[in-house]
Amino acid sequence: MASIFETIEARVAEAVGALEADGTLAPGHGVRPVIEPPRDPTHGDLATNAALALAKAAGMPPRALATRLAMQLARAPEIARAEVAGPGFLNLTLADAVWEAELRAIRAAGEAYGRRPPVAEGLPVNVEYVSANPTGPMHVGHCRGAVVGDALANLLAFAGHRVVREYYVNDAGAQVDTLARSAHLRYREALGEDIGAIPEGLYPGDYLVPLGRALAAEFGERFRAAPESEWLAIFRRRAVDAMMALIRADLETLGIRHDIFTSEAELHARGAPAAAEARLRAAGLVYDGTLPPPKGEVMEDWEPVVLPLFRSTAFGDDVDRPIRKSDGSWTYFGADMAYHAEKAARSSALIDIWGADHSGTVKRIEAAVAALTGGHVPFDVKLVQMVRILRGGEPVRMSKRAGNFVTLADVVEEVGRDVTRFMMLTKRPESPLDFDYVKAVEQSRDNPVFYVHYAHARIRSVERRASGLALPAPAPLDRLDAEEWSLVRLMAQWPRVVAQAAAAREPHRIAFYLHDLASGFHTLWNRGNDDPVFRILTDDLDLAAARLELAGAVGQVLRAGLLIMGVTAAEELR
Repeated sequence: MASIFETIEARVAEAVGALEADGTLAPGHGVRPVIEPPRDPTHGDLATNAALALAKAAGMPPRALATRLAMQLARAPEIARAEVAGPGFLNLTLADAVWEAELRAIRAAGEAYGRRPPVAEGLPVNVEYVSANPTGPMHVGHCRGAVVGDALANLLAFAGHRVVREYYVNDAGAQVDTLARSAHLRYREALGEDIGAIPEGLYPGDYLVPLGRALAAEFGERFRAAPESEWLAIFRRRAVDAMMALIRADLETLGIRHDIFTSEAELHARGAPAAAEARLRAAGLVYDGTLPPPKGEVMEDWEPVVLPLFRSTAFGDDVDRPIRKSDGSWTYFGADMAYHAEKAARSSALIDIWGADHSGTVKRIEAAVAALTGGHVPFDVKLVQMVRILRGGEPVRMSKRAGNFVTLADVVEEVGRDVTRFMMLTKRPESPLDFDYVKAVEQSRDNPVFYVHYAHARIRSVERRASGLALPAPAPLDRLDAEEWSLVRLMAQWPRVVAQAAAAREPHRIAFYLHDLASGFHTLWNRGNDDPVFRILTDDLDLAAARLELAGAVGQVLRAGLLIMGVTAAEELR
């Protein structure tokens, strides 16, 4: 079903086509007018910049062209009035029947209102998120990235895309060797050895104690005094497996499950970085050269080293990037380049959710994806800023379990999954977020989680109370007043909000919209508290039926939006 915006956009296109047919406007101008709600709702239901956008192509003053377009649009059955405003805007007022039909359409569609049919063919959109190093439990920064990525995947699926959710396991490199050494220390502790303070450079958290015990149970004394070369690889595998089980359990508390877990170690084992290098060399995009010394540093002993360099400057990066180190091993970029090449081969588009501390690597990976795909696979990186955990405005102490940070599990245990997920989407991800335990659970309109849940709980409450009433069907919607119809107009924006949020890869827009919708409903509810005439359940059953249809529609849209956010709509609040 087409949204109201799409319907009116089609009517504007028909009006433009009529002007092309009569010679007012030459065809092939390539201009697509914008249809949007006016900033001032008193100006009408929708507005378009069609005349302003097409005036140059028509060789006419915008207001004169707007007048011609208004005459054409006034003939459309959906449009009650088309008025020229300002320098050439067109304000459109829709017929009452359009809004009645839209409210009935919302009710008929249920939570599927605004959902696009899934695409049956083609490669899926790949959303990679979390991808935390498998060295311990997830911290609250990972929590935010996890929620943003999962909500974005939900949003894209709701908008009709096929989606694959991926986790890249960084199980190669120095950090997993450090993990293995930390696990060996806990293994010795489990065998009864007094290990004292955890040496600097190893992971100090108590979460490694169970792993040490499991290793002691499996191997006994075998590796207590053995040289590192005998146990490092074994302990690394066991430790990564244990940490990934821990991470999966953490993600499960948020209701997050990935479709694919890709191992960096396996990527290296199957020669993917070498294959990517060969492709780029064949295309002239990898060469052997030297890098200049680090900027701003005086290094008397610095000597240039010949390295294989990727021509990332050809794709907008600042400098060319080495894909191997001087010892021949792969750089992090070399491995990431190969990983993204593999993802791109099985995807229609790539979206990565990264922490803001990775901002410096965005350009080089964008360059690598462009080079390896010929620019045919869109690639988008969303950076997620830090989260500061507070309690009543005061910073929360670090987790004893983790050793040096607040864990995801700590947050979910404190406030619950739904509150955690909702709060992580209440700001743009590129903005820092203060997560206050006290404010997150307080029951006030200043808490967006409570405010939206309260609206839905109120709707459910009134629906339960109305279950025994003999209401007319269909409900006489012409009994609704102007303020109630304004809420229908807001709901009619939902399909457009979904489409725009999906296109922009911005799931926080859903949270913002739900807050606005809940606010509109609370305004009507409070009007009924002030004057019983405006209550939903009234002795006038025709009016009660119409208002219940409106309330039910709001509830449906709230549930659909909360589902995208991964949040369960509250049936009641205590």
